[in-house]
Amino acid sequence: MSDAYIIDTCRTPRGIGKIGKGALADQHPQHLAATVLKALAERNQLDTAEVDDVIWGTSTQRGKQGNDMARMALLDAGYSHLASGVTLDRFCGSGITSVNLAAATVAAGFEDLVIAGGCEMMSYTASLADPANPSMMDAGNLRLRRNVPQSHQGVCADAIATLEGIPRSALDELALLSQQRAAAAIEGGHFKRSLVPVYREDGSLALDREEFPRPQTTLEGLASLKPAFEVMAERVIDDHGNTYAGLIRQVFPELKINYVHHAGNSSGVVDGAGALLLASGAYAKKRGLKPRARIVAMANVGDSATLMLNAPVPAARKVLAKAGLTVDDIDLWEINEAFAVVAEKFIRDLKLDRAKVNVNGGAMALGHPIGATGSLLIGTLLDELERRDLKRGLVTMCAAGGMAPAIIIERV
Repeated sequence: MSDAYIIDTCRTPRGIGKIGKGALADQHPQHLAATVLKALAERNQLDTAEVDDVIWGTSTQRGKQGNDMARMALLDAGYSHLASGVTLDRFCGSGITSVNLAAATVAAGFEDLVIAGGCEMMSYTASLADPANPSMMDAGNLRLRRNVPQSHQGVCADAIATLEGIPRSALDELALLSQQRAAAAIEGGHFKRSLVPVYREDGSLALDREEFPRPQTTLEGLASLKPAFEVMAERVIDDHGNTYAGLIRQVFPELKINYVHHAGNSSGVVDGAGALLLASGAYAKKRGLKPRARIVAMANVGDSATLMLNAPVPAARKVLAKAGLTVDDIDLWEINEAFAVVAEKFIRDLKLDRAKVNVNGGAMALGHPIGATGSLLIGTLLDELERRDLKRGLVTMCAAGGMAPAIIIERV
């Protein structure tokens, strides 16, 4: 085995994920992906005929987001037809998984130059949703759920907060901190190295800044928001009389869910794409590419599918064990803020120094473009390690089905 190195990383700004409101919502998902692929090629003067593969994460692979976005986007970006591409889905974990698989093929010696990343246009995927037929409620999944109940992620977040005894006040405080840190990072230019603007087909600027953050957020404002999932939780969702809360009560029959999550302490609905350029040491040396970081270790973990969101802690422990490291060896942490309870539980269970976790804010402030987020977080982490002259960081996130991928990177 050899080392796999991160040469470069870039991403689009995140646009509000609502048609008619978001600056990117009128763009094709393929165009967002092509934007970052083109930027990587130009910034690193790549001979794209030498790109062995593009491994891409997209969760909702239907309609405009179907048809192997990796291959279509690289062609759209002007890459050589010799470059190949594949698109994968590990739900929210897709953007980490694409990087992990790219790093694995390089470390194994099978490939020399691989691009990994992801894209999700949540403005578009929202248009595909059918409230009368919730996703994963078809006959096959209903059969599965008789043995493995799987609920809505927001209801799961509230159930976990209830089981863990984490009050809404703590979750709102974390949401406010996320907004404050994001505002400071934007003001301080912490995202400038990786951020690339999105232009429309006619050459006009679509977006060159983060669109979702709400720096005016206050604790009082957060406290005034109504819980987002209470009504949904008890709504009948199939012909068998199941409700989202009822699915959880099949496993936790005595649980009385305290509904504490709302729009302010949940991840934002946004559009965005991000990508990383990975290479072997030999290829980087041959082409004069300067590695920025080394992939230290990777891991995947499954946990309770019923609670869905609890796998990041065991994933972090697993990847630390694989690397022969401890919590104290990690300088910065990125745990996706899918819901405030995910990050709060992660910090509490691992007894982390809060000053080292999501230091530039997270998805509650910046948004969570499902298949892209993991790649964005890895890039953000690397930029921040360099900015602070630190050595090592860990990224993980929850994914539907009760999973979590994780990765540790180390500056070269």
